[in-house]
Amino acid sequence: MAPGNEQSREDRIRERAHEIWEREGRKDGDHERHWDEAEKEMRKKESGIGPSANSSGPGDPSGPQGGIRP
Repeated sequence: MAPGNEQSREDRIRERAHEIWEREGRKDGDHERHWDEAEKEMRKKESGIGPSANSSGPGDPSGPQGGIRP
C-alpha cells in the first residue's frame, strides 16, 4: 500500500474510533478498544464482507427506522 493510502486509512480508522467513542458517551480509558473496533470494521469493509463505515449498526437510533431493518 502506498504511503498516502496508508495515511488516509489511518485517518479513516481514527475518525471511526472517534465516532465509537462519542456513541459510547465519551468516556475516557477505552481508546485502544475503540481503535481496535474501528480497525476491525475497516478490514471487513476492505474485504467486502462488512457494512460500510457510514451505515448504522443494529440498535443505533440514528439508523433507518431506529435501527430496525426490513
